[in-house]
Formats: sequence, C-alpha cells, structure tokens
Amino acid sequence: MKEFLKRYGLWVLFAAAVLSVVLAVLSVFSTTSSPLVNLAQTVTSPFRAAYTAVHGWLADKQNYYEDTTALKAENEELKRQISEMEAEVRQAQSDRAENRRLRELLNLREQRRDLSDFEAATITEHSTSNWTSYLTLNRGTDHGVEQNDCVITERGELVGVVSEVGANWCTVLNLIDTDTSLGALVFRTDDIGVAEGDFSLMSRGRLRLDYLPAGVQLLNGDLVMTSGLGGYYPSGLVIGTVEEVQTDESGATSYAILAPSVDFDALTQVFIIKSFDIVD
Repeated sequence: MKEFLKRYGLWVLFAAAVLSVVLAVLSVFSTTSSPLVNLAQTVTSPFRAAYTAVHGWLADKQNYYEDTTALKAENEELKRQISEMEAEVRQAQSDRAENRRLRELLNLREQRRDLSDFEAATITEHSTSNWTSYLTLNRGTDHGVEQNDCVITERGELVGVVSEVGANWCTVLNLIDTDTSLGALVFRTDDIGVAEGDFSLMSRGRLRLDYLPAGVQLLNGDLVMTSGLGGYYPSGLVIGTVEEVQTDESGATSYAILAPSVDFDALTQVFIIKSFDIVD
C-alpha cells in the first residue's frame, strides 16, 4: 500500500480533486437533478455518519464526566455530613456519660455530707509498670489540690491518693501501687486491717489486706472500705472486695487479696476530695 501511494498518490489526489470539482459544478447547475443529488448524498453519507458518531461519542464522554464530577462532589458532601453526624454522636455519648457521672456524684454528695469539697478532674495519662501504677490529672495547686488528697469515682470508689502536685496537674498513686497504704475496714465483720500495694500482686491488678486480727473469718466477696482511722483519709470509701484469703509463710497470720472496685484503665474522669469532715 505504501508503494502504491508513493507511485500513484499524486494521481489519486488529482482524481479526487477533479471529481470534487465536477460534483460541485454539477450540483450548482443541476441542483434539481435527482441522480446528482443522490450521488452527492451517497458520497457524503459516510462522512456524515462519522461526524454523527464522533459527536455522539463526545457528548457521551461529556455527560459521563459531568455525572462523575457531580457524583464525586455528592460523595464528598455525604462524607462530610457523616463525619459531622459521627462527631455529634460521640459528643452526645460523652455528654450522657458526663451527666450520669454528675448525677451519681450528686447522690454521693447527698449521702456523704462529710465529703464537703470535690474537684472534677480529667485523666491525661495512665501509667502502669512492674514498679508503679499511677494516673496524671489536669488539676493542681491552682485548683486547691494538695498532696494526700483522695481521688474517687462518682460512686465513691477509691481510685488512689495524690502523691505529687503541680500548678495545673497532679499525680495519683493507684490503690495497687506499692507505695499505697491506708487503713481498711471489712464491712461485714468490722475487722480492721491495712490495704497496701504489693509487687507480686500489682501485675494482676490486685492489692493486699494485711494486719488482720487473729482468727478472722473472711469470705470471698466481702466488701472492704477505708476505715478513716487517724483522720488521714475519709472513712467509708469503697476499696474493693475480698478475692481470697491466704496464710503467710510463718502460718501465724492471714492476709486477704483484694480486687479493686475500680477499672483503672477504663477511667476518664475522677473526683478529688479536697476536704472532708472526720466522722467518729
């Protein structure tokens, strides 16, 4: 084909030009001649069909582009609306949880008139290792927080004790921390002991109830609270429940393993007891 065009290409172009001129002349002088009109229609028909096909293809592509663009814009708008609704749902859940905590705290205030001054605090850090377990709160001396203040949940469950205080932060040793030690009372039996952290139990999220009186008869599930003896801490704050009773290596004394009432990892907000009245 290439050889043919090289040899006869000029003649083909010349013949096509002549044919075009003849058809044009004939169409001018014989516009009413049906054979010529038919011939012109026949010659130009493929070109018209091609033009129509190309025009239709371009129109389809343009419509597809416009539809795709519109769908993308609509999809982005729907994503934005969904994101806003999800944020509203999260805020509503947070507000409900906050309202529940405040209602329970109000009930606690009514039941515990001796706990006169609370400071709500948000937990900014959880830290647990083999050696320590503590929380960092967003309240400090600017808010009247002091070292050794007790930290509780809205239900009166003891979380721990403030160990360090800054201007707008404080560190709270959790109940299971090895440096925690406070007087405890078994609610059912009125037995007195000391609840304290233990290295071997901290990894299990447990603490010990030591210095129990001889012949103590504890049961699994017995409720243990702060005793309030000495006036260092308020009385009646829930520490946890007896999980098991064991005898020390000498066999002379018993101690209990306590399960705290608080799930430290699940906490987001707590309440600091800044002052309390000693109840005899």
